[in-house]
Amino acid sequence: MWLFLAFLAVPLIEIALFIQVGGLIGLWPTLAIVVLTAILGTWLVRTQGAMAIGELRRSFSNLDDPTEPLAHGAMILLAGALLLTPGFFTDGAGFALLMPQVRRAAFEYLKKRIHVQRFEMGQQDPMARPTPGASGVIDGDFHEVEPPKKPTHQSSGWTKH
Repeated sequence: MWLFLAFLAVPLIEIALFIQVGGLIGLWPTLAIVVLTAILGTWLVRTQGAMAIGELRRSFSNLDDPTEPLAHGAMILLAGALLLTPGFFTDGAGFALLMPQVRRAAFEYLKKRIHVQRFEMGQQDPMARPTPGASGVIDGDFHEVEPPKKPTHQSSGWTKH
């Protein structure tokens, strides 16, 4: 029901804002603002997204909980979709989601409402030896096989073939 109301309310808000802003400043300045916010939003999403990917890589390399960097990345992605949608209301929401303080507050709010039952990452004891067959490692022997030379292969004189 809430999703239906959002899909109904957002276009109505956008249309009302376009009429109000267009009436105050005119058609071409209104369209220019919409295009400029899309361009600025794309650039901001790109830079914020690169920083979010760096944080995610850092959390993976340190074996930290990747939940917060993943949530920030998802919110930046949503901000990009909102900024590319023409309109003043969606632009405001998109620019708000690009602010780290807003994302952090939204993450804290969602963290209180969502209960994670179990989360594991890697081995719990780094000194523990894996049980045979449980780790996905297969022991085996190998030998290298030289590829056969083509019959047209002739020595260049520079090497001993």
